Amino acid sequence: MHRRTFVSLIAAPMAACAAPFTAIAAPAWPDELRRKLTRYLESLRRPEGAYGWEGDVTAQVSPTFGVVGSYRLLGLPVPESARVAEFVRSHYPVAERRRTERPLWRLDFEQMQTLLWLDEPVDGFRALAAQWTKPADFTTNYELSGNPVFQHQAMAVRVRRQLGLSPSAEESAWRDYFTARRRANGTFNTTPAADGSDGHVMNSLWGLLACECLGISKAPETGLGTWVRDCQLPSGGFTYAPKASIGSVDDIAYTWAALQVLERVGTQARDAASCIRWVESLLTPEGGFQDRPGGEPNPLATYYALDCLRMLNHVPRFKEKPAARASRASIQPGMRVFSAQVEAPGNGSPREAVLLANALGIHLWTAKNSPDGWVREARRIAAEEKAPVEFHIADEEYGTYVSLPGLGCYSHLVDTLAPYGIDTGRQLPKKSFPYPWETFRDGRLAQLRRGGGRLVWQFNENEEFTRVLLDEAVAKGTYAAIAAFHFGNENFLHSQPFLHRWAGRLPYVGLQDTHGKESWWWSKYLSAFRTLYVAREPGWAGWLEALATGRVMTVRHDEVTGWKTQYAGGSPELRAFVNRHEPEWRWWGADGGNSRLPLGALTLLRPGMAFEEAAPATGLALRLRLAADTTNQGVPKADRTQLLSLRVDGMVAEASLSESKADRYYLAPLGANATARGMHRAEAEVKEIATGRSKRISCVWRNDG
Repeated sequence: MHRRTFVSLIAAPMAACAAPFTAIAAPAWPDELRRKLTRYLESLRRPEGAYGWEGDVTAQVSPTFGVVGSYRLLGLPVPESARVAEFVRSHYPVAERRRTERPLWRLDFEQMQTLLWLDEPVDGFRALAAQWTKPADFTTNYELSGNPVFQHQAMAVRVRRQLGLSPSAEESAWRDYFTARRRANGTFNTTPAADGSDGHVMNSLWGLLACECLGISKAPETGLGTWVRDCQLPSGGFTYAPKASIGSVDDIAYTWAALQVLERVGTQARDAASCIRWVESLLTPEGGFQDRPGGEPNPLATYYALDCLRMLNHVPRFKEKPAARASRASIQPGMRVFSAQVEAPGNGSPREAVLLANALGIHLWTAKNSPDGWVREARRIAAEEKAPVEFHIADEEYGTYVSLPGLGCYSHLVDTLAPYGIDTGRQLPKKSFPYPWETFRDGRLAQLRRGGGRLVWQFNENEEFTRVLLDEAVAKGTYAAIAAFHFGNENFLHSQPFLHRWAGRLPYVGLQDTHGKESWWWSKYLSAFRTLYVAREPGWAGWLEALATGRVMTVRHDEVTGWKTQYAGGSPELRAFVNRHEPEWRWWGADGGNSRLPLGALTLLRPGMAFEEAAPATGLALRLRLAADTTNQGVPKADRTQLLSLRVDGMVAEASLSESKADRYYLAPLGANATARGMHRAEAEVKEIATGRSKRISCVWRNDG
């Protein structure tokens, strides 16, 4: 290796074995531009003391990593660095179990590297990293061949190297893993090279860095340098592979990775001047950099851009022409805020679904994987009760896998939205089969869109795979939205922070991803987060228009957020409009709690009622479900409400408790008096255990014969 290349690697902010306190040769930044950049960086500071994404009210490790790295490249100290370090050390972005269960080691790397940049000790990470002696197991339920995400494996060995745990004689499993994924041309990718696929520019960098940490000999440099140089596009920026046909766009992360690899092999970009112009064109008036033209600035893109300018040895100038931004649809007079639940319950009682939609102010309820007739019955009941909610379809097509060469074959990519009563095609017939993305796109997805349906991106932890398909979505409309809030405590924008790259390009939605037997037992999440959209009318046409124009955002407010309101997506104009109209869609009370959530559901059961548990063979019965705490799978646990009394036409009625693993309700068979001609009324008095407040829940019916 050339000495110049080695020294630059040691100085590079993300070099695998970098001495973290080494000064770097930063460009001579003009003072005016430096002030502009630091104003932008400080605009991302959050009350916790660290930094967050634009539009996110909380600090996170990944944007803090980008901000601290940017300060370092600017040659400036980080303001209040002790507070920043304390946050980073104590706020791992996802549940602690994820350090061992399908671990997201990129987050561990960012956490540790940020602390090293801040001259903080990291010995406390040693015991954990010492356990990372081989690549993580990865379930075939997500990736068909069980290939773990390449980037995360590379980050694990980089952390180990920084702690002095690598290289070691006990790392044969790591060496075998990376060696198997190095192509003959020196590139790397997610799948083993034996499948004949090509590399990816980001994975090639991760692979080279990992090999250096593990002491694996370098691949021949000639083919790799040529391959990377061929990734440069006419714009000057780089894409992920030469002559890539799907989602091939210029991107600052691809450009940064390409320049890092070229620096390592001792060569330069084919057209460095156009690359410089392209990077400089990404600077926005706020002082941050975009990932590519037409987007919003973010701290990670800013870090990549500053490091690209360092590697290009370019002294940046103050940019007068602002970068092109994502288009923002205006909000026209007469538009209103409506509420949608994506992949809401589609099983169990449709009457209780209508009750919940009405109580919680849900205008559009898309039911997940419901049995035949369920949506039709829910629509009938909503019309009968004049409830302002429309029921449509949102199916997750379990068992369908789609693949991209070299990047893997994944499930959880087919979450469909479809209008009721219109043919939008059928799920592909083969389960656990590696359908090429083009086959799925031009077949199943084309059918869905022709029928007025849309596709939502649920999740994928492989950043390189995700980038390809979501960049294509921006250009071709394959995916209409990206899931952010999810059941449990998941926010995919935090566990997969690269999703912020599509802010302003694709809308973010809340994905209920319902599990369980009954909609009643899913009320915890129906009252936790939802998707808001701005349109003239709340129906399917208004929903599609809002998705297409970006008038969509998602909101969460529940115990997971500490009863504080968190947002994802939406332009500043959209958020301002939504906030002005908050009383029209808010589901919580002045105390922050779920004041609109019903304490119980009292349902009259008749013979032959479809989908209603305990419907009698003859006669009538009353079923009462009470509010309870539930598991993440929609199973009732401890009661939150107590039954005090049940009366029918003023007379006490006896109700017995029926319990199973997945359900719990009181059932009261009704005698002859309740079937007599005329009007009848049942009334249950219930008490909320935590507050002691009581409430009467009624049910009225009429018998005409």
